[in-house]
Amino acid sequence: MDGKTVVITGANSGIGRATAAALASLGARVVITGRDEAKTEAAADAVRTETGNDDVHAAVFDLGSLASVREGAAALLGRFERIDVLVNNAGVVLTDRRETADGFEATFGVNHLGPFLLTDLLLDRLRESAPARIVNVASTAHRSARRGIDFDDLQSTRSYAGMRAYGMSKLANILFTTELARRLEGSGVTANCLHPGTVATGFARDGDADGFLAFGIKVIRPFILTAEQGARTSVYLASSPDVEGVSGGYYVKNRPRQPSAAARNAAAARRLWEVSEELVRSAGAPPA
Repeated sequence: MDGKTVVITGANSGIGRATAAALASLGARVVITGRDEAKTEAAADAVRTETGNDDVHAAVFDLGSLASVREGAAALLGRFERIDVLVNNAGVVLTDRRETADGFEATFGVNHLGPFLLTDLLLDRLRESAPARIVNVASTAHRSARRGIDFDDLQSTRSYAGMRAYGMSKLANILFTTELARRLEGSGVTANCLHPGTVATGFARDGDADGFLAFGIKVIRPFILTAEQGARTSVYLASSPDVEGVSGGYYVKNRPRQPSAAARNAAAARRLWEVSEELVRSAGAPPA
């Protein structure tokens, strides 16, 4: 990865931080992004120390605010002449319904709309840096959204359940990857997504989840993967020559897998893209 610049969202802890450390160890210039300045700077310092790679940087912006995403993207474009890999890793699961700064249901906003806009704003730089890669961290939880994306209630205003909203957002990650790969054909930029496994990280802490959901996560944590194990497929898709030129795939344990039937719906993928563009535009942050 020498000479490659990698941007990783939500990389101040968990899978994202482990991904950052692994790619820094391979010689990449790594940009760790997060919404908390102190935690993001501390993570960058720690990765530099652990890997001996001084080319590790911090960038602070909030995927829950489209204005912040635009500011963050502009800062990244101003600081880095090339972006070879974008890893959309950040995500939340919320017990209670909350809204982003733009009024979107927060799980959908942070897990899908924020990365959707960030990717769009960085696409020209990725194309200029081709061959380049986009890696989206999805989840096997997408299978819980058996009926597909509920376009009539994207913001979960009629009813809300934390894991239902999370599953639909992870389905959106896969559909986004599918349509992005289609639109990028011939550009030299690939887009793939993955399930990292069930990982023992800080996910669902910091007050994001409570009650039964938080209890369930706490109970299973000792029996699930470490962050380093969970990062392996992200690192593979970001760096391995095995997937050079491969696009539109869903991977589990470094191998392509078939996602759910709902995740293979090309018409839904196109519709989600169009709806996402309109939502982003209505929030005053149109795609570049």
